Amino acid sequence: QVQLVESGGGLVQAGGSLRLSCVASGTIFSINAMGWYRQAPGKQRELVAAITSGGLTNYADSVKGRFTISRDNAMNTVYLQMNSLKPEDTAVYYCNADLQTRGFTPGKNYWGQGTQVTVSS
Repeated sequence: QVQLVESGGGLVQAGGSLRLSCVASGTIFSINAMGWYRQAPGKQRELVAAITSGGLTNYADSVKGRFTISRDNAMNTVYLQMNSLKPEDTAVYYCNADLQTRGFTPGKNYWGQGTQVTVSS
């Protein structure tokens, strides 16, 4: 069984910073890509940032230059450093991982429970 547990959300004023963390635990053989998604009320879930096991990154245009994704492969952890936060960044942020629980099997997608980020104006 695999669990993704996020932490680091909260309330911050516009222009402030937050750092989200997500730890994957359980029966894990290898983790491919990890990422962060967000979902604001009444909107679809969208990709914020993703990172491969080799460190290649991808960002949504709306967060480029403000957010930085990183990971610690040894700790099965992914981070999202969020700077210059804006009210429109308010959403529930979800951790995602594509991982294998056994060798020679396809990767599967796993999700965390989500952490609320609220940016006040």
